[in-house]
Amino acid sequence: MGDTYFSWSFSNAAPYNSVMNAPAPKIANQYSISVSPLEGRVRALRDGVTVAESNNAKVMYETRLAPIIYFPINDVRLELTEATGRRSFCPFKGTASYFDLEVEGEQIGSAAWAYNDAFPESKSVEGHVAFMPGVVTEFDLAGNKLNPLDDGNIVGPTVDWIMREAWLCETPQELTAATARKLLEEGVAITRMSVMIWSLHPMIAGKIYVWSKHSDAVETYTPSYDIHAHPAFVNSPYRHVSNGLGGVRQRLNDDGSEFRFPILQDLKMDGATDYVAMPLPFSGGQTNVLTMACDHPSGFTTANLGLVFETSAVLSRYYEVFALKENAQSLLETYLGKRTGKRVLGGEIRRGDGDEIDAAILFCDLRESTRLESTLGRDDYIKLLNGFFEETTEIINAHGGEVLKFIGDAVLAIFPADEERNLACEQALTSAKEIVSKINASVFDQPSENIDCAIGIAFGGVTYGNVGSRERLDFTVIGSAANIAARLGDFGKRGTYKIVATADIAQSDPESITLGKVALHNVDQTVEAFAIA
Repeated sequence: MGDTYFSWSFSNAAPYNSVMNAPAPKIANQYSISVSPLEGRVRALRDGVTVAESNNAKVMYETRLAPIIYFPINDVRLELTEATGRRSFCPFKGTASYFDLEVEGEQIGSAAWAYNDAFPESKSVEGHVAFMPGVVTEFDLAGNKLNPLDDGNIVGPTVDWIMREAWLCETPQELTAATARKLLEEGVAITRMSVMIWSLHPMIAGKIYVWSKHSDAVETYTPSYDIHAHPAFVNSPYRHVSNGLGGVRQRLNDDGSEFRFPILQDLKMDGATDYVAMPLPFSGGQTNVLTMACDHPSGFTTANLGLVFETSAVLSRYYEVFALKENAQSLLETYLGKRTGKRVLGGEIRRGDGDEIDAAILFCDLRESTRLESTLGRDDYIKLLNGFFEETTEIINAHGGEVLKFIGDAVLAIFPADEERNLACEQALTSAKEIVSKINASVFDQPSENIDCAIGIAFGGVTYGNVGSRERLDFTVIGSAANIAARLGDFGKRGTYKIVATADIAQSDPESITLGKVALHNVDQTVEAFAIA
């Protein structure tokens, strides 16, 4: 039938057979395809109008699918127009092209399909067309009687393992290797298997898991978003399949190949004889990719590919579970930070969940933001702001801290003390000094501008957890140390001090300069402050 991106719609109608022309014998419990000629003049009609009529019609029987009648394209009586932009893929039949059909003034889009370069299993329907369900309302079979075929079920070690044990795999790498080994055990001559899963990550476009029979191990690749412009990806089966162009099936000993991806030549040189790349669709519509290569002289059999096809939907769900977990973790780490994201993913999701901890709090504010935005323009200012955030975040992470949030043009970071109070203070102070030393015009490619910041640092007890409404929470720090750090930053902006800290922080810096007790906005008592050289 017409397969949309390797996804079949199973008909409720029972499969049937031709009494006059029995299909090739079917091996029990294996996927199979057979094509039989139909005797006499067979017609396809739509509401009484003859669409196609032929003495050379054929019927295709495929495991657990309704039979499909194919007509030589020259025996279609109405005008067919090739439908642009639509192709689909079947690993047993090839890549299908689609046709629009006009029936007495009625335009029917993608009404029929044909395989112009069919695979050996289906070569006899090459150059024939079949019609989508509902297009033909009646077939005149000219005495050919079609009876149900008992297909049974696809079973075996691989299916049993997927249904009973595959869920025990703890990682996508483990699942990939175990699946490849099971296929080998069942006689599929697989030499290489890869799975590409797109991800939700600010820097990583996705993950590619590649298993090789030679090493019996899985290598993991994490390409950046630059992959979309990289020649190796642009001219690859991964792009072809994930862009919805259908799958790829190529006998590597066939010089007249439809697909000329460089990877196929590489695999052929390594001894591969057959290759298939097929979609692994996720429930949300995302198209991922599964590829396999084999080294059997005759390539993959219909039963081989049928086994993979029958189990791919279940395998896809396993990979989707792994991807959802990784996406949740990466999104939480992206928006909350690694430490905080881990806590939320671990179940701290209710309002009030959190801990009372001691921590050094760092508040870093970009100076003269209003002037910079006005001078640079919005786009360049946003670019500069992102550079500022990236630089400060990398420094804070490198010294054991974590950015909790970006507030306008400011950064709020935490350095939990655990049982090492002095260490947390030193980490915060070291981060502040490094930030000041690196925040300058040359970093952000704005040589005409004076880029500067003001930093406040304080130490004390804070509540580290969830606050907010019942439906909208914020994981943050609440406490006087956080307030004082922000106010010390404001105090530094009003003067010439780039880093202002409390006594707890300054004690580790012999060059700190006392500023005495200062009054801070919205802080009840004066705070002994120090300017850091």
